[in-house]
Amino acid sequence: MLRPWELLIKIDVNCERAVYIQIADSIISAIKGGKLQGGDPLPGSRQLATQLKLNRNTIVDALDILLAEGWLIAKERRGTFVSETLPGFKSVDLSPALPITSPIEVIADIIFDDGVPDTRIAPINELARAYRQIFNRKGKWQMMGYVEGRGDSDFLNAIVHMLNYKRGMRLNAEDVYITRGSQMAMYLTAHCLLKTGDQVVVENPGYKPAWQAFESAGASLLPVNVDQEGLVITELRVLLSTQKNIKAIYITPHHQFPTTVTLSLGRRLELVALSNEFGFTIIEDDYDNEFHFGQRPVYPVSSFDDIQNYVYVGTMSKIVAPALRLGFMAAPRDLIAKVRQLRKIIDAQGDNMMEQAVLELINDGQIKRHLRKATLIYKAKRDYFDGLIRKHLIEKVNYKKPEGGLAFWLEPKEPVDLQNIAKALLEKGIQIMPPDRFSHGKPVNGIRLGYASLTESQLESGIIELSKYL
Repeated sequence: MLRPWELLIKIDVNCERAVYIQIADSIISAIKGGKLQGGDPLPGSRQLATQLKLNRNTIVDALDILLAEGWLIAKERRGTFVSETLPGFKSVDLSPALPITSPIEVIADIIFDDGVPDTRIAPINELARAYRQIFNRKGKWQMMGYVEGRGDSDFLNAIVHMLNYKRGMRLNAEDVYITRGSQMAMYLTAHCLLKTGDQVVVENPGYKPAWQAFESAGASLLPVNVDQEGLVITELRVLLSTQKNIKAIYITPHHQFPTTVTLSLGRRLELVALSNEFGFTIIEDDYDNEFHFGQRPVYPVSSFDDIQNYVYVGTMSKIVAPALRLGFMAAPRDLIAKVRQLRKIIDAQGDNMMEQAVLELINDGQIKRHLRKATLIYKAKRDYFDGLIRKHLIEKVNYKKPEGGLAFWLEPKEPVDLQNIAKALLEKGIQIMPPDRFSHGKPVNGIRLGYASLTESQLESGIIELSKYL
């Protein structure tokens, strides 16, 4: 296979940016400038390490960033190539004689997501090793057939153990079901619990993908506001007194999405009492329980002794990596039985092999060690990001340093057009999520900034640019 000429990459040892970030940025510049075209092969990591006189791990870290962000693609046994799906970055002559006939698509260099973990610290090598070990076992051929759709029994029991000992619940294997990510759990819940004409109370602002699952089952949404204590229970009481078809309420009480506030104990108790009185189901999405920087995570609403109608949804994707589609749900057994029947129609079984591989990481302590390491990294990065906000935005936004989760919520002190700000920032290569991403009706006056997946230099550059528009 043809290999490219040597890439001219300059390393500034006095630069504050990490060396692997400088390498990644140089390759991105070469792609944008047209020096590297879609489909072009890159030198191997060993070749680049030799050329630049660097440790190969530094090159691998740079390539991992480019692969994760989509600039490069890896082809098995062939090497690493520039992605062929990127739009062109050739220079454009803006003189009157050559008018622009179509807009140029902008790809962001800095993406403030909604709270995605840093895939660079994920235990990928350990997971791959566990996967290989499974294939080396006796009886591996039997593992390639169909299995019980609710999940590998040993992995299922490990999840039950985790929920009981870490989250204060009292579950058996029959109360839990394994899914391909939390969104599948939400979809299955919606279509087994709701019907056309039912109503679901949702937090506003809130998580729209879950709302879409409820609407796909024929339900309509009733928004309730969120304040510094979480869902406003007085508004819920008004809805319960005026609406007759409220079947469920969807909440993110641990780190509310998107505002990051925690539902207060008093309101949790009120919510459970109302659920028992009116018979609606509490659908609890505990999407990032593992990342809490206080004394300990707050126990789920679903762990309360007297709760009668609940669905608890969680995921392993935030623990390992977003591409790992392993979620779970806990609910009364009659609902779990309906979920099992519906799942068979669309998906005969989950990823049995991946479940066993993750179970290996749980049993040998890799998951625990990774969570300990990741929590320290994210806590330090949260504190650093908090310092940046205080330095550049303290006079312009109201916010509270979150006790957990992987994102901040900022509310501008002065009225601003966040939609236009998002567009202006994107033209500078910085992406924030527009406010209508979270709101039901009128766009909310707030910005959710995920910090975990970005480097310190990216966080600083993004905040400095954002400060110019507020």
